[in-house]
Amino acid sequence: MEIDDIYNEIVMEHSMNSPYKKDLKNPTCSTHAHNPSCGDDITLNIKFEDGKIVDASFTGSGCAISQSSTSIMIETLLGKTIDEAKHIVDVFVSMIDRKPISKEDKALLKNARAFESVKNMPARVKCALLAWKTAQNILDEQK
Repeated sequence: MEIDDIYNEIVMEHSMNSPYKKDLKNPTCSTHAHNPSCGDDITLNIKFEDGKIVDASFTGSGCAISQSSTSIMIETLLGKTIDEAKHIVDVFVSMIDRKPISKEDKALLKNARAFESVKNMPARVKCALLAWKTAQNILDEQK
């Protein structure tokens, strides 16, 4: 099985059966985001304790890329400090924006690396970035 096939399976699984698509009781932050160009709509909920992301979830609707990207982002950021999470988000955004990133930084993305090919699909870039840019705004507000 090719790595692209594995990534496609991960993306589809998170799109159809995300364990993070649910309400979150008492989030520290809850932010709505919308992509008017294709209708993606999410509310991202994050709970912080002692400077770490201890829980997160999302609700909303959209294409498979936006929904799976949101789910995989949450999976990737859970348990991270605010600074670690900010760095990971910056790495993801750089990857999608075709900026050079180190092998070590790329490894931090874990399953989010599945979205690397989105950089070659201009119409889908906003779909993949919606949750990540929303998280970036939330994380920036935490300091």
